[in-house]
Amino acid sequence: MLKLGIIGAGRIAKVHAQSIAYYVNDAKVVAVADPFVDFSKETWMQRYGIEKCYNDYKKIIEDDQIDAVLICSSTDTHASISIEAIKANKHVFCEKPVSQDLGKIKEVMLELKNTPVKYQVGFNRRFDHNFKAVKAAINAGNIGDVHLTKITSRDPDAPPISYVKVSGGMFLDMTIHDFDMVRYLTGKEVEEIYVNAAVLVDPQIGEAGDVDTAIISMKMTDGSLAVIDCFPIHALSLLTCVYAVQDRYNKQHMGLVHISTSEGV
Repeated sequence: MLKLGIIGAGRIAKVHAQSIAYYVNDAKVVAVADPFVDFSKETWMQRYGIEKCYNDYKKIIEDDQIDAVLICSSTDTHASISIEAIKANKHVFCEKPVSQDLGKIKEVMLELKNTPVKYQVGFNRRFDHNFKAVKAAINAGNIGDVHLTKITSRDPDAPPISYVKVSGGMFLDMTIHDFDMVRYLTGKEVEEIYVNAAVLVDPQIGEAGDVDTAIISMKMTDGSLAVIDCFPIHALSLLTCVYAVQDRYNKQHMGLVHISTSEGV
């Protein structure tokens, strides 16, 4: 039985705790830590069989009985906690991004070198069966050459302002999934990018220096195009669809991949 500790007790931590409790037979969350949570007023830990609750995450790092940690704390703590966990010889699942600073990401990579530690960043969509089905359809040539990839991205709700201030902003926190999906589905890198963004939902997000609505246009290295539109409130449940259009003139397939996602639904 793999014994896990979760650092951070927000929404995504609860999602992971539920998934592990109900769907992973050979792993168990034994501890959770968060400096800002009054665990005496929380009940979800008992629901998932979590026995230990701390306000100091270092108690999880120092626990020799814990094999791996899930880092679900705020973005600005990911890199430092990752390094502490690696030094403690614990395997790590870290929510994205590892850091807003490339230098700190490289520090984590260097710390991992020559260690037995397994380290995974939470780009979960590559493992979702719907996205994998779209990728398989593209690889099989079922929709022809992909000329246009369109991603419609929604979150369940606008994030709290306290979170916005440390998250790195919408592009690093939310749209990072969509950038990853464009590269995953097309198998290409981005050559050119253009963004129009605005604050249309919550003025406080703008006051915190971020945006909440954006349209992103990209040109890939093979000349194909991609578009991402982002809005923080979901209007659609998770939907993945693939369109194939037969070009009547040159008898070649033109591929359009359209993915509509609602995070957390």
